[in-house]
Amino acid sequence: MSEHYIPLLCLLIVSGGLVFVILTIPKIIAPRHPTPLKQVPYECGNFPIGDAYRRFNPHFYLLAVIFILFEVEIAFLAPWAAMFRELSWRGLVEVGVFVAVLLVGLAYAWRKGDLEWE
Repeated sequence: MSEHYIPLLCLLIVSGGLVFVILTIPKIIAPRHPTPLKQVPYECGNFPIGDAYRRFNPHFYLLAVIFILFEVEIAFLAPWAAMFRELSWRGLVEVGVFVAVLLVGLAYAWRKGDLEWE
């Protein structure tokens, strides 16, 4: 029974060795010349202004999540559209239920005011 685990053990040894090599070789050969300029956070060549820990409105993230959610749901409709003729009326009913659930979610987000850009 233990001979069945030999390939797994070899895989773990090789992958662990590879991780060790990948993490240690750059530390050995990479030049290190830290200066105060190199310690500054870099954003498009501009020096940071103000504190990095300022408050921001999380509404932008919520709007992005809602956008991604509906984009993924549209991707689920593409295979259905390709198989529309073969699915007949049953496929139409199923996608109707799917779209109805999406519309309920959209109405909920709209009613809460999550789609307002302020």
